[in-house]
Amino acid sequence: MPTITIRTPELPVPRRRAVALRLTRWLTAQGVQAGHVVVRFEPTEDGTVFSGGMPVEALPYETDGSGPRHASVTVCVGPDRDDVFRDGLARCITEALGADARTPFCYLEFRPTSPSDVYLGAGEQLRRADGTAVRPEPAAAV
Repeated sequence: MPTITIRTPELPVPRRRAVALRLTRWLTAQGVQAGHVVVRFEPTEDGTVFSGGMPVEALPYETDGSGPRHASVTVCVGPDRDDVFRDGLARCITEALGADARTPFCYLEFRPTSPSDVYLGAGEQLRRADGTAVRPEPAAAV
């Protein structure tokens, strides 16, 4: 269950949807089920991201308006994903965001995450992403 958290200045909903759709299409082409792709956007405010002691808003920035001023991305994928997969996904993410050589700060981090460490809840059911059901706690004796 690839989970991608993208932190950038606020993006309009149509732009976020386009990014999420592009990432989902790339991942499904790699054999991931579309419903297992999670893309989360977290807007950042001015003065909340610093590089070298400087707020990233102070870094030189020349663009036609299509790319972000800065981006910080965390990607959780299974530990079995190889360098080719991670390199391709990193490229897809930066292209989808419009980040390029003119983007003064773009940071991507991969966090290998075992499906046994991911829990999914639906109603009262709880299961792990590896398919293991979580047993309910026994009722307390009164």
